[in-house]
Amino acid sequence: MEKKQLIKYTDVDIYQQEDLVLKDVQLEVHSGEFVYLLGKVGSGKTSLLKSLYHEVPVINGSAEVLGYDLCNLNHKDVPFLRRKIGIVFQDFQLLTDRSVYKNLEFVLKATDWTDQLAIDERINHVVEQVGMSTKASKMPHQLSGGEQQRIVIARALLNSPAIILADEPTGNLDTVTGNELIELLYTICQSGTTVIMATHNLIWPEKFPGRVLRCESEKLEDLTAEDVEIAEIDTTDK
Repeated sequence: MEKKQLIKYTDVDIYQQEDLVLKDVQLEVHSGEFVYLLGKVGSGKTSLLKSLYHEVPVINGSAEVLGYDLCNLNHKDVPFLRRKIGIVFQDFQLLTDRSVYKNLEFVLKATDWTDQLAIDERINHVVEQVGMSTKASKMPHQLSGGEQQRIVIARALLNSPAIILADEPTGNLDTVTGNELIELLYTICQSGTTVIMATHNLIWPEKFPGRVLRCESEKLEDLTAEDVEIAEIDTTDK
């Protein structure tokens, strides 16, 4: 099946507030890709991810995501772009005053789902997909960190996104739990959803092969497998 182009950046500069963090970004991402975004803290990984869903504005070059021109995006179209992108944060950002089910229901109702039967079916589907079907009635504080992150992934899947962006999703987890989370994201990708994951952990590309990009010295570059091996030897950002 032909891979569909989902993201195309040409000559784009990425800013973190007033500071230029990535210069002349050239980027194409297609459907079904699993993409690692490597780089040290402050190298521009998060800012690049935020630009994809218009949290960080693109002010030069050309940038298209899922058919939307980010340089000329109408304010009213931003929510429609974001519905096509699932976001997995390192710090979960679950609503602590309501159950897992109510967290997920909140997102669906906020994105114009009105049929309660359809809402129930969708929530049941995504919690099963992430292996959390018995936890829907639990409060977030009753879940482990790994379980909370699975719910965050379920939340990201609610509107059947074309792309999932994961920003250091294993940063607060132990290695075993982190491995399970990456394996879950990898499985989701194999079902057709593009996954772009920011990390500075070089273990994951070795265990779960994918395309590797690196933010370094204001540049975004594609790395070969050999480059990744060298980076693994030389890395000082553990």
